[in-house]
Amino acid sequence: MTTPQAVSEAKRRADELVGGDGVVEGPLKGYHHETYVLRLPGGTRTVKVREPRAQILWFDRRCFHSEEELLRALQGRITRIPTVLDVEGMKLQSFIEGRTVGRYPWRNGRVPESFLVQIVGLFQEMVRITPQMLTVNRRCESRDRADDGDSNGFLGRLVAFCEEQVFEKNRPRFGVLFDELGVKGESFSRLRDNVSGLTERPFCLLHGDLHRQNMIVDPVGQLWAIDWELAMLGDPLYDLATHIHLMKYPAGQRDQVTRAWREVVEGVRSGSSFGWERDLPRILAFKKAQSVPTDIIRVAESLLPGDGTSFNWRGLPLAALKLQKVLGNAAGVLGMKRVPGHAEIMGALVRWHRMPKTGLTELDRT
Repeated sequence: MTTPQAVSEAKRRADELVGGDGVVEGPLKGYHHETYVLRLPGGTRTVKVREPRAQILWFDRRCFHSEEELLRALQGRITRIPTVLDVEGMKLQSFIEGRTVGRYPWRNGRVPESFLVQIVGLFQEMVRITPQMLTVNRRCESRDRADDGDSNGFLGRLVAFCEEQVFEKNRPRFGVLFDELGVKGESFSRLRDNVSGLTERPFCLLHGDLHRQNMIVDPVGQLWAIDWELAMLGDPLYDLATHIHLMKYPAGQRDQVTRAWREVVEGVRSGSSFGWERDLPRILAFKKAQSVPTDIIRVAESLLPGDGTSFNWRGLPLAALKLQKVLGNAAGVLGMKRVPGHAEIMGALVRWHRMPKTGLTELDRT
C-alpha cells in the first residue's frame, strides 16, 4: 500500500515541474512506481515523473545504474522507445500516448499479426547491440557478469541471485513458510542441476521484462517498448524465454514468435539461436522456479493489510490456490517430491501469520 508521504512526494515534484500553467495527470496504474504524466506549459512536451512506491517488494536484478542513461544510449539503435528530456535539471522520460498491448481484449489472448512483426523487429534490433557497444554505467558487480557467450554462466548467476538475494535474505521472516511449502536450500541445487549445460550464444542487449503492459500501441498502430529498468546484457534466448513466459501466447502464436525470432537473430549474428530446442525449455523452467520464493513472499504479505497485524481471512483460499499453482508449475525443476494441497497451504499461511515476525522483508528501493 502506498503511504501518504510517498504519494505527496511524487505529486509535489510533478506540481513543481509544471508550475501553474501545466497539467498533471495521475497517478497511473502500476505496481512498482507511482507515476504522473506532466503536460508542460505550452503543450509541446509530455513527460512522466515516477517514484518507487513505498513498501513495494523488489526481487529483480538490475544491471544498469540509470534507465534514463540507458535510453539515451539506445536512441537511434532501438526504433521506438521513450526519449529522455532535461526538465529543470532532471532527466525525465517522454510519455508515449496510446494503450498497452494488455488493454486490448483479443480473443484467447492472441496478438494481431502486425504487432507480432513489430515485437520480432524489436528483438532484431536488440540482438545487434553487443556488450562492447554500450558504455552505460552498470550497477551489477563484476562477479555477476558472465563472459560474452557463456550462456550457462549467465543463467547460473541468475539462479544464484534468486537463491542469495531473494530466498536466503528473506529466510529470517519466511523460512518456516518456505520449509512448509517444500522450498528449501537444496531446491536451488536441484534447480541449478536441472537448468545447467546451456549452449554458448553471443551476448546482446536484453529488455528483460517484455510483456503486454510494457508495450504501448500508439494511435497509428506503432508499438513502443517502455520500462527498460530490468534490461541487461546476456543470452538472447533468455530474453525470448522471458517474453514467452510473461506474454502467455496461445500455443500456435508462441511457436510462430519462436520461429520468427530464430530467423531474425540468426540473420543479424550467426549462433544467436544455437541450441534453442534443448535450451528454451530449460530457461522456461527456470522462469517458473524463479518466481516461487517471490510469489510466496508477496502472497503472504498480501494477507496482512493495513498495519500488518490483522489477517485477510477472506482472501486466504484464493491466495493458497495461487501458491498451489505456482508450486505445481515449478515442482519438477525444483525437485519437489510433492506439492502441498490447498488446505495444507492455507494452514501454513495461517501458522506463519501467528508466528512472531523475527525479520523484515528485504526491500530493494535503489
